[in-house]
Amino acid sequence: MKYLGRLAPTPTGYLHLGHASTFSIAHRRAREAGGRLLLRIEDLDPLRCRSEFSDAAMEDLRWLGIEWDGDPVFQSHRRAHFLEVWQRLKSAGRIYPCQRSRREISTLAPHEEDPIFPIEWRSSQDAAERYSGPGGVNWRFRVPDGLVVNFYDQNLGYVEKVAQRDFGDFLVWNRDDVPAYELAVVADDTAMGITEVVRGADLLTSTARQILIYEALEARPPAFYHCPLVCDQEGRRLAKRSGGLSIRELREAGKNPKEIFRMAGLG
Repeated sequence: MKYLGRLAPTPTGYLHLGHASTFSIAHRRAREAGGRLLLRIEDLDPLRCRSEFSDAAMEDLRWLGIEWDGDPVFQSHRRAHFLEVWQRLKSAGRIYPCQRSRREISTLAPHEEDPIFPIEWRSSQDAAERYSGPGGVNWRFRVPDGLVVNFYDQNLGYVEKVAQRDFGDFLVWNRDDVPAYELAVVADDTAMGITEVVRGADLLTSTARQILIYEALEARPPAFYHCPLVCDQEGRRLAKRSGGLSIRELREAGKNPKEIFRMAGLG
């Protein structure tokens, strides 16, 4: 198949050096393969995503020389497609309604960023049948106990994640009636025909989860290329709240694209 990649910023803040690195690598891999690169704005969260950040992301990407093919795709416009995928997973018995909140789960392991959902908190197999739609309750993917998920990463090589050790039952739909990241990404990458996903190494566990969704939908996963993370001076992974390291701030400070890529470790 001809190469088809994607850039997928979430407009909850300005792009930073980590985005410059990852999106530059995605752009390079698409062009070297003679393929196409799409832009998908992952603006599902109505409380945190803002159009001004979407506009800024597209402007910053163009300024960096990172181009894409065709018109941008906005996830906020694709609800009907996500509902169809939710229904398919529900009909297959792969997801279940969950009344437990993030706060309840975090109390089990207060020092862990992503605590594993306890098996004993699962709903019964028939609990999903009482729901005609996903709203008003969390929905989780039922991960087989002890399952080993492995895949070959185009950058890091062989990767293995084990259920109940590295991850547990995960969210696919939030109680505020917004599809979760794992479901939305798989739904769109499948529908768009993406052949390789380029993203940060912090999402390796997400990749293992998403492979399970691909399998449940009887869809072929794309190839994966996980990039090294760009960290600040204290060794912490960059986030959109990282002051002084956003592309916008660096531009205003007089940096040019070549200097930004060098700061991101690409030159």
